[in-house]
Amino acid sequence: MINKDKELIPKDILKIQKKLATFEVGSRNHTKYKKILTKHIKKYNMQQRLKSNIKTIENIKEISGY
Repeated sequence: MINKDKELIPKDILKIQKKLATFEVGSRNHTKYKKILTKHIKKYNMQQRLKSNIKTIENIKEISGY
């Protein structure tokens, strides 16, 4: 069962990857879209890490009884 709130890969990242695949490797547009994709992936990973850290803190508070 897949949680609808949790997408495996966000739509914006998939869209950028599809566009990137249409360009020739080493072209100006390929380099540009590669940088854009890198930014989106970093942002997505940071959001996931933040959610994970918040969940860990909440679990520790729950266990310790704060």
